[in-house]
Amino acid sequence: MTAAPAPTRPEGLRARAAARLTDLGYAAGWGAVKALPEPVARGGFDAAFRWAARRDGGGVRQLRANLRVITGGTLDEAELDELTVRAMRSYGRYWQETFRLPRISPERILRGIEVVGGEHFDRVLASGRPVVAGLPHSGNWDAGSLWYVDRLGAPFLTVAERLRPESLYRRFLELRESLGMRVVPLTGGPRPSATVLREWLEGGGSVALLCDRDLAGNGIPVSFAGRATTMPGGPALLAAQTGAALLPMTCAFTERGWRLTWCPEVPVAGPGRLRDRVTAATQGLADAFAATIARQPEDWHVLGRIWPDVPPDPVRESTPGPAGTERR
Repeated sequence: MTAAPAPTRPEGLRARAAARLTDLGYAAGWGAVKALPEPVARGGFDAAFRWAARRDGGGVRQLRANLRVITGGTLDEAELDELTVRAMRSYGRYWQETFRLPRISPERILRGIEVVGGEHFDRVLASGRPVVAGLPHSGNWDAGSLWYVDRLGAPFLTVAERLRPESLYRRFLELRESLGMRVVPLTGGPRPSATVLREWLEGGGSVALLCDRDLAGNGIPVSFAGRATTMPGGPALLAAQTGAALLPMTCAFTERGWRLTWCPEVPVAGPGRLRDRVTAATQGLADAFAATIARQPEDWHVLGRIWPDVPPDPVRESTPGPAGTERR
């Protein structure tokens, strides 16, 4: 006799159903937003993320707390509320653009990009060294990546968190590879991502890595905007191991498109222990991020906890909303 199959656990069914719904939701959103006229899509996302800001959920309250730190505590609460709304609208613009990028021609995107500090990048390129670009979660790097590919004249490699369900990860993978990136999963790949990145750099390729959040929890201690936290040490370590140039870059929005701000190379070579050099270079990235983000903080999209001692702002029973309305 054939043994009866083991019963499926209800929580497993619920998890799979939730994952399927998530993927279907993204697929529907992707299709609908691409089909809408651009002004309609832009207005819809702007309204939706204004509404999310007024709801004042946990992510919004953490964003407000993060913005208080990155702006140095210089804003009063009303100014901080206004900045938080602008930041949520910016976050909505990121998603609206991401869904629509496959419909926007590369030529149009490149025309909309302005570059500050491009001489730092060009100097490294002229020397023949590959680049390790370290980025915060700011603006829309998916759009900015086209400038990077165009200037390199070749694809670059990046790392992506392995989203669930797998079909959702594949959607983002296809989007980014269509823009000229090559993507290796952070976990679950056939080989460790750090090994793939190092070999790519040793072969003369360049990489770009988001590194303002220590998702793994094993990063390098740094001072970021004057408060203690940790950041991933991978970008600095890769540069030190391969001789690549470590360049901080922050993306922000402009009225017409996007601004890429390249900062001077952060040194990783020289005497001393490798760990000490990696620690100093990671601090250099943190300093560059703090300075560039503070110039346009509304484009920094971090709704998660960055500093251990900065929890979400407390729930408020009622706070002033736009135009004198009450936000509850």
